[in-house]
Amino acid sequence: MKRYKKEIGVGAAGLGFAAGGPAAITGAVSTFGTASTGAAISGLTGAAANSATLAAIGGGSLATGGGGMALGTTVLLGVTGVGAVAAVGAVGYIGYKEAKRRGFI
Repeated sequence: MKRYKKEIGVGAAGLGFAAGGPAAITGAVSTFGTASTGAAISGLTGAAANSATLAAIGGGSLATGGGGMALGTTVLLGVTGVGAVAAVGAVGYIGYKEAKRRGFI
């Protein structure tokens, strides 16, 4: 499959992004972010840390005018979706090009 090195690279990058993107974002925000209360998220534990991380990803708590945990969750799901679409699109494109090359299309 040498002729599809670029497409395979895009697919692999998409899978990596889908798998690692949300974890990287969550890790960075929980390490360096601040909760709406002013406390460092890294000093929080359990549900409080999870809630503060999702709210920070969502632009802040609803009380401070941000999108809150719901938007934070949506952002993380969106990051996963973008990576998955890139991976599936690359695989589909490889299938299309190979079928065309063999004269099926």
